[in-house]
Amino acid sequence: MRLNIFAQRPRTHEGAPTAVLTAEQALRRSVLSCLLWETEFYEDGQTIADRIAALAMEVAPQVLADLAVEARERFNLRHAPLMLLVGLIRHGGPLVAPTLERVIQRADDMTELLAIYWRNGKRPLSKQMKRGLAAAFAKFDAYQLAKYDRDGPVKLRDVLFLVHARPADEAQAALWRGVADRTLVSPDTWEVALSGGADRKATFERLLAERKLGYLALLRNLRNMDQAGVDEALVTEAILARRGAQRVLPFRYVAAARAAPRFERWLDEALMETVLEGPVFDGRTLVLVDVSGSMDWKLSARSDLTRMDAAATLASVIPGDVRVFTFSEQVVEVPARRGMAGVDAVVRSQPHGGTLLGKAVEQVNRLAHDRLIVITDEQSHDRVPDPKAAKAYMVNVASARNGVGYGRWTHIDGFSEAVLSYVRESEGLVSQGGA
Repeated sequence: MRLNIFAQRPRTHEGAPTAVLTAEQALRRSVLSCLLWETEFYEDGQTIADRIAALAMEVAPQVLADLAVEARERFNLRHAPLMLLVGLIRHGGPLVAPTLERVIQRADDMTELLAIYWRNGKRPLSKQMKRGLAAAFAKFDAYQLAKYDRDGPVKLRDVLFLVHARPADEAQAALWRGVADRTLVSPDTWEVALSGGADRKATFERLLAERKLGYLALLRNLRNMDQAGVDEALVTEAILARRGAQRVLPFRYVAAARAAPRFERWLDEALMETVLEGPVFDGRTLVLVDVSGSMDWKLSARSDLTRMDAAATLASVIPGDVRVFTFSEQVVEVPARRGMAGVDAVVRSQPHGGTLLGKAVEQVNRLAHDRLIVITDEQSHDRVPDPKAAKAYMVNVASARNGVGYGRWTHIDGFSEAVLSYVRESEGLVSQGGA
């Protein structure tokens, strides 16, 4: 066997040459568009999860801690940050406790973290892990603990017993006794009310009037509300108020509109608020959206939304003077529409076939522009040339191992509106009064 040979350059799944990535770059691209354990077009969910776990041990603990916080707070991911926390726990050290406390933002994050930590068999909890979970436990009130006190392999009472959290006062001690005994009063949620036989229309109208329905729950239940005949004014007021919308990924509006077309115009208006939350990009922006077959893969097994929907939604909220193109085997310009109309224009623009990103970049490089934003899973069939624009961004919306958007490209991972904030920050627009 010959050992003294040149190492082969890594390639995409479709064969294009890619950059050699650092462990941190590889970890970011695997995490920031990841719905953990969900299979993507090119890789199964277990492969992606195993790679995240392995890469987590190759980066410095501070890098890992910062990425876990970023994934949870800026990119609104839930489970991928927990996998990063498990890696941080394996590293050990003083970063573990404060990072756990910060990343855990729902009561069931604690039980999910333990389930991931024990996925290959039970093992003891470190002192730092116990300290972080105890601090996180103290953040939640009776409503939050009761809402997520669910049956499962790991329960909230298990977490409480394992970490030996000390209550701050008698009121908290009484609350935690309720967790231990599983005697917490059922919370006033739509799930509890409907499972108890309450009338759907009356339940949703009451929760809307009392502002007790979370924004994601609102979007997910629009079809149920429409079928139940819930008062339209209550529903539309809640959509437009956007209470809690900072935790909702942009493509959720598209999913809600497809499930309940009656409310699309209000959902469209709410989605467009993301455009108004930061300064407009200066100059001419070209947006190139991947509509190849791999982008047609569902975001999750239970979702009707695809990576293409997520990419098209991002393209539809880019502010300023914009020209929008799609690429598969051809390059097609589509009307630069905002919101839902923009999503439809992208998705319906051409057949979803091959992925000739290199050809597409060559074509748009010839056009006058100040900024190029490519939104893709980066699995090109052909070699991708350097961009002509000084401001050029490759936005990766999938978790595949290798990608083409490095070198002269500013590489961004993720499918939340945080990618637009990243562009603004990189160009200094935030200092001018932006997001």
